[in-house]
Amino acid sequence: MRTAALIVAAGRGTRAGGALPKQWQTIAGRRVADWTLDAFATHPGIDHILMVINPSDADLAPKTVATTAGGATRAQSVLAGLQALQGQGIERVLIHDVARACVSHQVIDGVVAALATHQGAAPGLDITDALWRGTAVGQPITGTLAREGLFRAQTPQGFHFAEILTAHQTYQGEAADDVEVARAAGLSVVITQGCAQNIKITQPADFQRAAQILEQEHRLPMPAFPDIRLGNGYDVHAFGPGDHVTLCGVALPHGRGLMGHSDADVGMHAITDAIYGALAQGDIGRHFPPSDPQWKGADSAIFLAHAAKLARDMGFEIGNIDCTLVCEQPKIGPHAPAMQARLAQIMGVEGTRISVKATTSERLGFTGREEGIAALATATLIGGGSACA
Repeated sequence: MRTAALIVAAGRGTRAGGALPKQWQTIAGRRVADWTLDAFATHPGIDHILMVINPSDADLAPKTVATTAGGATRAQSVLAGLQALQGQGIERVLIHDVARACVSHQVIDGVVAALATHQGAAPGLDITDALWRGTAVGQPITGTLAREGLFRAQTPQGFHFAEILTAHQTYQGEAADDVEVARAAGLSVVITQGCAQNIKITQPADFQRAAQILEQEHRLPMPAFPDIRLGNGYDVHAFGPGDHVTLCGVALPHGRGLMGHSDADVGMHAITDAIYGALAQGDIGRHFPPSDPQWKGADSAIFLAHAAKLARDMGFEIGNIDCTLVCEQPKIGPHAPAMQARLAQIMGVEGTRISVKATTSERLGFTGREEGIAALATATLIGGGSACA
């Protein structure tokens, strides 16, 4: 069964900045489009590649790949590409955005395999963040959305050729993606496993992130040893008024609370800083400035989840976390299992990889005088290959 990859590369990508459209800009030593083409050219399940380009980019397009002129919109470009593939014996087609240069063979595998039993297939990722409604950054939040049952769409989106061609020929207007076009034509599309590294380069900062992914991705020479990072974190919060303390995500009854800009979860703060440290990405204050009023009283789970996601986006998995709480009171031991379970849930790792323990300072120093609580944490991150292998 002959399978083609249709690479949509006719857009201008103005939000990404630069003198050239983003697909012709360089990351990790090669142009974005070259990385994308290589992902499909080296995949054994792809028999033919066609790139849809802007006519003004003819001199920039690689001479080693077939091209055709796109239209004014993405939908017009996809239709132009599909029509150009007619008569070439193509039975299945994977439609992919050129700006997703970090797509892995594993993601492509999932789509190709699903087409054996489904009319369409597309990679997606569960949405784990809270969803807000609002008009713009700096403006008030106007509402929230339930995230259950929602997925972040990615490409390539694969279909049986004749069916998706007909769907595009009959679709009216502009669609969010090819899945929307397919579903409007009555086609069933199954969700396959996406990958957090399969990012779409959209903003200027995305170039650096994509470069980091590609430098660790399997298509580049692999290091002789896995990339193992260690980070440490330390945090202190003083006691103040209150009737409980929150430590490692668990609220413990206590005669006083902990003071801080957020919820003052000293254990979670130390762990978060340990992960950022291992990534060489600063500390909580860099990502969530205490001068920003939106983080006043914030749940520290937001910070920890961000650090864990950043680690995966940069090609690392969390090997283990070790956190030590230093205090005279409250007693930590009875609550340590619940803390480990909560931390594991936030970071998306096995509970057996999380350690929470406590010690006193033998009545010495500010913790010995029960003026506050300190926490130390160590994080081990393991990288060196695709996180979606």
